[in-house]
Formats: sequence, C-alpha cells, structure tokens
Amino acid sequence: MKKRLIFTFVVLLAAVTCCMGQTVRDGSNRTIGTIESNGTVRDGMNRSIGHFGSDGTVRDGMNRSVGYIENSGTIRDGMNRTVGRVESDGTVRDGMNRTIGRVESDGTVRDGMNRTIGSARGVKRTYAAVFFFFNFFH
Repeated sequence: MKKRLIFTFVVLLAAVTCCMGQTVRDGSNRTIGTIESNGTVRDGMNRSIGHFGSDGTVRDGMNRSVGYIENSGTIRDGMNRTVGRVESDGTVRDGMNRTIGRVESDGTVRDGMNRTIGSARGVKRTYAAVFFFFNFFH
C-alpha cells in the first residue's frame, strides 16, 4: 500500500510539473517568465504576453503573428525577414550572422560576451533565444 501511494504521488507530481510550464529566469535568478507546455508565454507577473505555435508561428499578447521559427532554427519576423538563427550547438546569431549569444544544453543563456544573462531550463533553444534575444513579445 505504501509503495502504491508513493508511486501515485510521483506520477501526480510529474504530471503537474509538466503542465505548469518552464520557468525563465534572469541572470540574478529572478523569475521573468514562463513558457507553458501549450506554448503560452507569460511574463514575471503571470500575464500572457505571447504564444509559440506548434506550426512555428510566434504570436504577441494581442494574438498577432510577429514571427516564425523554422525547423532549421532560422527565426523570421512578421515581415518574413531573417532576424536570427539558433544553431544546433545553441549559438544564437542575428540577421547579419553575428554571434549574439548562446543557449547551453542545460538551459543557461549567455550573451555575446559569454556572460550569463539568464536560464530557461527545459525550454527549447529556439524558444529561449526568442525570449531573450529577439523582441517579439515587447
């Protein structure tokens, strides 16, 4: 009975954690947002500020299409201009191919000078890059 109760608790905890979304923190470890499992992006005050669609579309808080993330990691703005790219190693480049940051495999986000500017553990690299480096939600 005790094992069954513990197992049930662990399963429930895993389900709740999965549905709550992933926390995005700044360099001082303060919560600055969350990205929920359904793609909803919230700011540090828990207000909905955008959405990542499963088709790659990025929408702002007014549900306007403000960009697109291609499967290749290319990030386009609402005018279909390339504004950046996330490479397979996590390097983030702007539209001029300059390195502007990096999203490490553990979710640590670094700027172009290799300084830690935040973390987005459990968040797709492209989502973390859009949240930190491209102004789609402002």
